[in-house]
Amino acid sequence: MARYQPPGGRGPQPQGMLPPRQLPPPDPALRQHGLAAAVLGGLSLLGLALGLGDLHRGIYVVVLTAVFAATAIMLGARANRRARRSGTARPRGAVSGIVLGGFGLAFSAFWLLVLTVFWPQLNVYDNCMNGANTVAAQQACRSQLNKSMSGELSVLQGSSK
Repeated sequence: MARYQPPGGRGPQPQGMLPPRQLPPPDPALRQHGLAAAVLGGLSLLGLALGLGDLHRGIYVVVLTAVFAATAIMLGARANRRARRSGTARPRGAVSGIVLGGFGLAFSAFWLLVLTVFWPQLNVYDNCMNGANTVAAQQACRSQLNKSMSGELSVLQGSSK
């Protein structure tokens, strides 16, 4: 059973263990890099969530969010590395920028792969939906997309055997 340790770390220390050393805070430039990494990582996920409604605009959104995500990873890793070298604490937001940027980059890469594989089907579907004025016409567009995508998937599964 663990012993109660009062706030601030005062109290009996187990023999042979040193109290954790307190690192000085990072300099303002590293703090800004950590914060920028977190903001760019969040923007990459937010852009993917909100910007994929239009197919042709979605290509630009995916590329831009991939750039944001890669920049977030780079800034967060650089801020952590510089903090370690200077012997200061990790800047706030650096690790979350790396994690959010990683998710954003993974989702962007996945969406680019989907766009690459299914571009003809998605383009036909987008044109069909732009001309569909009734619910029945929209349903016909959806069934046409489902049929063409299932055909593409069966071709992809057949080529891997």
